[in-house]
Amino acid sequence: VQLQASGGGLVQAGGSLRLSCAASGRTSSLYGVGWFRQAPGKEREFVAATRWRGTTTYYADSVKGRFTMSRDNAKNTAYLQMNSLKPEDTAVYYCACREDYSGSSYALGSYEYWGQGTQVTVSS
Repeated sequence: VQLQASGGGLVQAGGSLRLSCAASGRTSSLYGVGWFRQAPGKEREFVAATRWRGTTTYYADSVKGRFTMSRDNAKNTAYLQMNSLKPEDTAVYYCACREDYSGSSYALGSYEYWGQGTQVTVSS
């Protein structure tokens, strides 16, 4: 499985961006998809996650009400719509997918496949 993340960029505080994560390869084996981010000098942290064939989406408290995750199964693509962006949202954003359904959607270790990351910079 290969993941290609895109859509990052530079935006002013209060602005919006939409990230995309396109999965290719053996996508039929995938169970879940998530977004994580890593700011300079900080650990990678959970942002949002859902199942490819589910309806529940999980969000970090810091992004609830501002970020919306969706997916298009026909395109094997997941999205992260980010609104009301803040400078503290500045980070490299990574998408990840997992085949194992037993792990937590919030945990980095649950995901076997990772994209290359896309930079999001929010200026004040």
